[in-house]
Amino acid sequence: MSLVLHAAQRSANCYKVRLLLAHLGMPFDLRDVDILRGDTRTPEFLAMNPRGRVPVLQVEGGTVLIESNAILMYLGEGTRFLPEDKLCRAMMMQWLFFEQNSHHPSLGEARFWMALIPGGRDLKRDLVDDWMEKGEEALSRMESQLARSPFVAGDRMTLADIALYANTHLAHEAEFDLTPFPAVRGWIDRVAAEPGHVGMDWRPMPVAA
Repeated sequence: MSLVLHAAQRSANCYKVRLLLAHLGMPFDLRDVDILRGDTRTPEFLAMNPRGRVPVLQVEGGTVLIESNAILMYLGEGTRFLPEDKLCRAMMMQWLFFEQNSHHPSLGEARFWMALIPGGRDLKRDLVDDWMEKGEEALSRMESQLARSPFVAGDRMTLADIALYANTHLAHEAEFDLTPFPAVRGWIDRVAAEPGHVGMDWRPMPVAA
């Protein structure tokens, strides 16, 4: 059984996984999930992920993995994106935790509701100011780090860069202005220039039966 990725095309968390798979040149079967149509609330999907969220990765033997950064860790094992050095790996991990605890809850949520959900800005208007404030704080922390190193965990691109890139390079869709963050903008360009990089609209070739 080849890898099967259940994903929404415009989801940043799903894009992370597709981006890593593209970098690694790993074949996978992409199954489209339409969140707005309710695909994540069907009995079939909830049997895979009771939380009703994407991405979901089915691996050899039919085991299901959920949570985008856990999937990145699984796929990244033994590759250049997951440092072998203990300290370097810990530095990468701290940025993965930052992405899930600070970055995605602000930039990611803002983009989801303001750019992807029709009328979402009005539905969540009480949260917009908080998203913007915390998103600016997250970008400022990234700016401070990236002013000192080309990638967030040091001199080489890691899983943390892939995770953070997904929402950061589309921050403008959530009305964030990256002009005050030159180091972040330079980092976006470096990540996009890495061999094997693909954009969010990229789709894999179908896996042969």
